[in-house]
Amino acid sequence: MCKSLRYCFSHCLYLAMTRLEEVNREVNMHSSVRYLGYLARINLLVAICLGLYVRWEKTANSLLLVIFILGLFVLGIASILYYYFSMEAASLSLSNLWFGFLLGLLCFLDNSFFKNDVKEESTKYLLLTSIVLRILCALVERISGYVRHRPILLTTVEFLELVGFAIASTTMLVEKSLSVILLVIALAMLIIDLRMKSFLAISNLVIFVVLLFFSSLETPQNPVAFACFFICLITDPFLDIYFSGLSVTERWKPVLYRGRICRRLSVIFTGMIELTFFILSAFKLKDTHLWYFVIPGFSIFGIFWVICHIIFLLTLWGFHTKLNDCHKVYFTHRVDNNSLDRIMASKGMRHFCLISEQLVFFSLLATAILGAVSWQPANGIFLSMFLIVLPLESMAHGLFHELGNCLGGTSVGYAIVIPTNFCSPDGQPTLLPPEHVQELNLRSTGMLNAIQRFFAYHMIETYGCDYSTSGLSFDTLHSKLKAFLELRTVDGPRHDTYVLYYSGHTHGTGEWALADLPGS
Repeated sequence: MCKSLRYCFSHCLYLAMTRLEEVNREVNMHSSVRYLGYLARINLLVAICLGLYVRWEKTANSLLLVIFILGLFVLGIASILYYYFSMEAASLSLSNLWFGFLLGLLCFLDNSFFKNDVKEESTKYLLLTSIVLRILCALVERISGYVRHRPILLTTVEFLELVGFAIASTTMLVEKSLSVILLVIALAMLIIDLRMKSFLAISNLVIFVVLLFFSSLETPQNPVAFACFFICLITDPFLDIYFSGLSVTERWKPVLYRGRICRRLSVIFTGMIELTFFILSAFKLKDTHLWYFVIPGFSIFGIFWVICHIIFLLTLWGFHTKLNDCHKVYFTHRVDNNSLDRIMASKGMRHFCLISEQLVFFSLLATAILGAVSWQPANGIFLSMFLIVLPLESMAHGLFHELGNCLGGTSVGYAIVIPTNFCSPDGQPTLLPPEHVQELNLRSTGMLNAIQRFFAYHMIETYGCDYSTSGLSFDTLHSKLKAFLELRTVDGPRHDTYVLYYSGHTHGTGEWALADLPGS
């Protein structure tokens, strides 16, 4: 007995210790990943400080020293807010904004006079080390499952670093600064495009990287620093293309669940961006070198672009109109646990998205052709706008493509319930007792209510639920079934599914027993 108790106790103790070791191992692994992220951040901070110090040392610009000291002061304030006042959000926001700003200064300040300086070379190697550590940290986090994916367009870190980088570009001339600011917006659109897993997101990433080699895009004086900024921002959304397990409607939740006014304004804003791109493309007409190619090409493809994008904007507007109708049903029947994707399916959004996908693809094609015809390698603003328009239209195409593939089709249902008042065990009809008839009527009524609830729960459009105690004639049923099977959606196409339910008299062969037969 004592041996059995001792065995049980030792076995339970062993299991507890094993579980404790596993938990400690997981905690240690998580802590190691966090420390790796801290190391990458500290390494980047050292690189920025060393780079700014080199520029101050070589140029003797006192403004750099002021900015450098102010940056350290701000980071000190952020640390105090984090550790002493537990204001984590404010601390991280402040530090990320300054990281973006200081890294932007490191990118845009001229270093052509001291490229071969030892400290400058050390800065480059530190930046490259930061890139490697950042990629390694992001990869290990996702492999270990420590990342909790959320439906979001841009994280706070990404937004603030982009804003800080754009502010740093104001140290240049106005035209160059505007080009960089537009390039930052294009980078933000690319990040969103990747995070939404758009069908053409990888293609846009390749185009973005290729166009960065154009000097007209005002790529910074320090390409290593800019590569560090770009790769650190693009790593997470790029890896999430594979590691993110969010469904289609979860990924697009910030768009699908946005308020009506915001979505309408987004369409207007998209139209303004498209119009700006078209105006910038028209600047190519000033080029008299290839006028015999530019003028006819722009005239033809410009008209094609305008037609496609008018349809594109009308499509977006129509999509949001249908989405508003879905929202009304969603908020009205939220207690019924009807999800938005089920409501969109019942409203015929799948058919709309399948058609819209083709229309948006032609808009993308028109943009690519117009961009090629109006190519302006010396105009950084045009190239930046081109990089903004591409992911914007790619996201619209990806949204329609994925909704068209994942949403269900429209359904319409028709139910016929005829209580059975006769019993034929030997082939001869026999009238049932009144109490049995009443019981069957109650059961048939319950069945009718159940099928109506079934239609309502699954968002199946109800054509009718007929209940007849005297049966239905052949002509009546034939006309109703013909009208039912010819029923179409509000938009015009046929329904994807026709649900027909029958409960009533049948013959031995399974045929419906009607009140009369054709020709009788």
